[in-house]
Amino acid sequence: MRPARLSAVAAVVAAAALTAVTGCTEKGDDGEGVVQVTATDDTCEVSAKEFPAGHVELAIENKGSKVTEVYLLFPDDRVVTERENIGPGTTQRVTAEVKPGDYRIACKPGMKGAGIRQDVKATGKGAAERDPRLDKAVAAYRTYVQAQADETLPLAETFAKAVKAGDLEAAKKAYAPSRVGWERTEPVAESFGDIDPKVDVREDGLEDGQKWTGWHRLEKSLWHDKKITDEDKKLADQLVTDLKDWQNRVGTADITPTSMANGAKELLDEVATGKVTGEEERYSHTDLVDFKANVEGAEKSYALLKPVAQENDAALVTELDKEFAALDALLDKYRADKDSYVFTSYDTVGAAGRKELSDAVNALAEPLSKLAAAVVTK
Repeated sequence: MRPARLSAVAAVVAAAALTAVTGCTEKGDDGEGVVQVTATDDTCEVSAKEFPAGHVELAIENKGSKVTEVYLLFPDDRVVTERENIGPGTTQRVTAEVKPGDYRIACKPGMKGAGIRQDVKATGKGAAERDPRLDKAVAAYRTYVQAQADETLPLAETFAKAVKAGDLEAAKKAYAPSRVGWERTEPVAESFGDIDPKVDVREDGLEDGQKWTGWHRLEKSLWHDKKITDEDKKLADQLVTDLKDWQNRVGTADITPTSMANGAKELLDEVATGKVTGEEERYSHTDLVDFKANVEGAEKSYALLKPVAQENDAALVTELDKEFAALDALLDKYRADKDSYVFTSYDTVGAAGRKELSDAVNALAEPLSKLAAAVVTK
């Protein structure tokens, strides 16, 4: 789950870490297709309210005192692309593929709330015909996501059945396996509308008035409260219902080559700034299962886009291959065995181990931030 907010201290730490990784993105020549976004603590200014459809780059500068995030949204608030954890005084660039139509650019100072919004429009007929290899990559990735959703449902039903039976130990055992498919598809989680906050929100990520549902609400009952209530049994049924909704949305979700690439990068940022701290699975300590699934999902996006990226930026591909291999090898050290999806409890991983994981994630996130631009380079 991409957290809706961070504490003030955590946000500053996250910004410092990510500035080192992504805050020094090279500034290219700004021209047609580049929209300057200037964010402050109370404004969100854009250089153009209209821009040509096709490949659009947001050149973001945070002139405020708070960590911010910037979103390009459809009118119904589905996410086209985003860039989170933009520290004060830093710049970021993010490439997206947009069709003609109305959109919104939102800046979220403090990474809270709906943000300060500007209505914008993509005009014209869109980009030239896309490389057919990228269309093939999107189709293959959609098939992958659908398979993950289809495989998740029976595992989630097993988890829900144990909760409804009041079987605490069986529910604990079924919890982490039921999450793997979802975690693998998190690079495009926000393409599914409101599913993410329904099934994967943490207590400190709730918006005002939002009811807490999903895996983490049940996680707290199982490990922290050590009991299953009648309300938990209802929440287990709701989780399955929401996941069926997710399963049905995969076929119509708006997925593009750039959303695959940007989503993989944003997911690695989330791992670096939140999951490595143990915040995600704070009660069950099954964080390493999530990490591995997240990396597998990001690597799947990359593998499908790799043939085009290889032609456009061979050096980037070499670096990404190296960093993915290093992170995979590091995570595999924590497996029960090489063929198992059982990992060490994260509360037994000390500060040195967590730093090693964080460093490896950051080393991958930096080149991954360049993947979207590499696949649209002409």
